[in-house]
Amino acid sequence: MVLQLRVYVPEHPLVKHWLAVARDQNTPSVLFKTAMTELGRWLTYEAARQWLPTLETSVKTPLAECAATFIDPSVPIAVVPILRAGLALLEGAQSLLPLASTYHLGLARNEETLEVSCYLNKLPASFDPATRVLILEPMLATGGSISMAMAEITGRGVDPTLIRLISVVAAPPALQKLSQNYPSLNIYTAIIDEGLNSGGYIVPGLGDAGDRAFGTY
Repeated sequence: MVLQLRVYVPEHPLVKHWLAVARDQNTPSVLFKTAMTELGRWLTYEAARQWLPTLETSVKTPLAECAATFIDPSVPIAVVPILRAGLALLEGAQSLLPLASTYHLGLARNEETLEVSCYLNKLPASFDPATRVLILEPMLATGGSISMAMAEITGRGVDPTLIRLISVVAAPPALQKLSQNYPSLNIYTAIIDEGLNSGGYIVPGLGDAGDRAFGTY
């Protein structure tokens, strides 16, 4: 069986609205962060379809017994925000996955060479093989950071088919790299943009998500 990377771009008016707010250069930092929170929430909602493990049982209503479906609490769920920009998506994701464990991964890109280095790794030594992992990485540009993150996570025992990747803006170079190395991965993004400029930034993109979210630009 030939596996193929799946990239989902939800046709949802709220996703489109908050993406537009985030793209606007005149959006103040506090509203930009709100937009990122909402995008994290709605994209996580979409990613959770047929991904969260469930239990089939029954409950008694005030009138009768009926079939019921619950999220299976025995299957671990992990959220991995890629610092620092991934933190802007975390609140929205956590609102839907309140029982998930959060593991921070700090990656920095050299703006001249575009090489990626890791400055913080709070991932466990190994994951339970059944763990569902949600990666939060707002910008998929060159693919360097997300490739390092995927290597760290899969190297700790996570099946790529159980990983869901949330981004706000994705570019072809990153998607091509992920398709080659992790063809079973599922990605949820608000938009796929046309490409990168000479500095490795997505065009039209939305600028530096970390700086805009935390007011450091």
